[in-house]
Amino acid sequence: MPDVTCSRCGQTRAGFEKPPIGVTGATGERIVRDICQDCWGQWLRQQTMLINHYGLNLMDPQARTFLARQRDAFLFKTDLTDQVDTSKQGTINW
Repeated sequence: MPDVTCSRCGQTRAGFEKPPIGVTGATGERIVRDICQDCWGQWLRQQTMLINHYGLNLMDPQARTFLARQRDAFLFKTDLTDQVDTSKQGTINW
């Protein structure tokens, strides 16, 4: 695995040779170029928490869009990061 200087944690760590499963296009290329495996693992744990907390149905395009926005915010530190709002448990209507 090639080493990358991760844009999330700032450390030089093992990166990816190809995008993680389920991530394609420009986002996949950016993950290969800028994200380490450790931060990706943190995202997978965060993603699982979001799916369980909001009761997301991954067959729903709105749920997948929500997770993609959260992934980008988590990994690339964009302004889209929403704190988990417990009043919205079971729904992604915000």
